[in-house]
Amino acid sequence: MANAPIKTESDDQLLRINEVSKLTTLSKSSINLWVAQDRFPKPMNLSKTVKVWRLRDVREWAERMQEAHA
Repeated sequence: MANAPIKTESDDQLLRINEVSKLTTLSKSSINLWVAQDRFPKPMNLSKTVKVWRLRDVREWAERMQEAHA
């Protein structure tokens, strides 16, 4: 266990749109547009007004974008 990497964020961590925006550097309006265009992961609706994304989904999307532009 001594060599196990320290994980500070869980892949299952839930992010609100402000956090997703900071993480991806996309504006909130771009995120919402890309979700509607199936270009960005769809959020989970916790209520009528609360949407969240799993950190894992955002990371996987970012990796795919990086690979596509490499």
